[in-house]
Parts: sequence; structure tokens; C-alpha cells
Amino acid sequence: MSTPASVAAVVVTYNRKDKVTKVLDHVLSQTRKPDWVLVVDNASTDGTPEVLARYTEHEHVRLLRLEENTGGAGGFAHGMSKAYELGADFVWIMDDDCYPNDDALEELVNGHAKAEEAMGMQLPYACSVVKWTDGDICEMNNPGTTWDWGRLLAKGVDGVLTTSCSFVSVLVPRWAMTRFGLPLKEYFIWFDDAEYTLRLGKAAPGVQCLRSVVVHDLGVNRGVNFGDINHSNIWKFEYGARNEASYRLHHEDFGAFLRHVQRTLRGMREGRVSWPLRLRVLKALARGIRFNPKPEFPRSVL
Repeated sequence: MSTPASVAAVVVTYNRKDKVTKVLDHVLSQTRKPDWVLVVDNASTDGTPEVLARYTEHEHVRLLRLEENTGGAGGFAHGMSKAYELGADFVWIMDDDCYPNDDALEELVNGHAKAEEAMGMQLPYACSVVKWTDGDICEMNNPGTTWDWGRLLAKGVDGVLTTSCSFVSVLVPRWAMTRFGLPLKEYFIWFDDAEYTLRLGKAAPGVQCLRSVVVHDLGVNRGVNFGDINHSNIWKFEYGARNEASYRLHHEDFGAFLRHVQRTLRGMREGRVSWPLRLRVLKALARGIRFNPKPEFPRSVL
């Protein structure tokens, strides 16, 4: 009789003490219990460590406090590396405002296995259906799909083949981390999830498991739009512009880079973003030309 695969859940948090405990309570109440729950605290300053302290005695929870904020990308890279060191067969990653249904992990593990059997190959990741708080689809977290996205459905499997997805509930097998490494911590925030799953997709498509459902507790249900730039959020858009520019140029081609620049400029123009803020984004796009970080690879200490 084979040993069941082990799963490490990785939750990255920064200054969300009111939400992260809800996330953990959902993770710990799964029908398929994760073997470890790693909470990466990105140097929170809002009292998150004190709130997380209630979990210190829980046998499955490990709290990983970072000395500086490394962004979502750095937090996931750190947590996934630690999960790999523990010997986890799968890592289940999510943000600190993601509330998985009680059977979300069970359906991810089972859905991934069924999809692999139906496709006759290893698949490098499985993601959940992400809903917003009102039950509608979460616009920011729709995965990219392959040209033959319905192939699994035709085979009777409740899954859709994908090219990329967000980090809101993704299951990554150990072999994929061994082969392709970790998320690029240098991205800090934005497009780190797209880059990573596109990288994993070099092996085979991913799968969105339609029976695995999570809720993303965003303030507004809206996708990324460069017309939404203002003085308070410009820093995020600068990361997004730079990171995607880097990916399109260095991992696709110059045409893809130009199309990204055009989309960005059009979005800012249509949103009537102020010229000083547009200039900051243009400088971020330019930084993407030289910015080309390389992945780090996890190591096993077993």
C-alpha cells in the first residue's frame, strides 16, 4: 500500500492580522489535512505576530517571521523552500485573504491526480476556482487557458487546462520545484505568480480543478487595470510594469514587450492618469529592460 502524499500549506502574510487568522482556521479545518502549515510573516508591523502567537502550540503550524518585508514573491519563495526542506510532496500556496472551502485541498489533490491520469503525463500545478465574497468569479484570479482547455472535460474530468494562474490557492508538486526552482523573489509583488506558473508550464499545462473553490476577500472585484493608478497605489503598478516588461522581453520576444508597453500606455491614457504618475510607470517599464533575475532552487536537508 503506497504512502499518501504529504502536503505543506504556505500562507504569506503582511499586516493583515484581521484576515490571516480566518485563513488559517479555514486551512486547519480541511477535510484533507495538510501535514504542515507554514505561515510566512513578512515583517508585519500591525500586531500580526501577537495574533499568530495563538497558533504556536498547534502541532501542524510553523511560524516563519522574516526580518524584512520581501513581498509576496519573497515570502512564497521562502515558504516553499522550507516546505521542500521538510520533504513535502506538494506545496499548497495562498495569500492571507484567501478562504478555502473545507474540501478545497482534497479536491485539488484528487483533481490533480485525475487530470494526470487522463492526460497520461505529469502536470506541474493545480489551481482552484477563485470566487469573490459575493459568490461571483474573482476577476483578478482567472487563469489563462490553453487552446484545448476543454480536453479534460471531454474525458469526464472536472478540470480545465491552464497556461498560468495566480497564487490564490495553487498546488505545486515537489518534482516541479526540483526542476524549475522557486518564484523570483526579486519581483517582490505582481506578476510573480504569472511568471512562475508560465515557467512551470514549460513542462506541461496546469489544471484548474473545478471542484476546488476558495474565496478571495478583496476590497473590490476588479482585475488589474493601469487606468486605476493613483498616488497611493502607484508603487504596486511600478512593480507590475517592470516585472511583466522583464518577462515579455527576456522570456518571450521584443514584440511581446512592445505589446505590454502599448497596453500599459493605453490603460493609463484611458484612465486619464496624471502625467507625473505616467512618467513613473514609463521609468519602471524601462527598468524591465535590464532587470532579468534568475530562479533559485530549493535544497533538501533530509
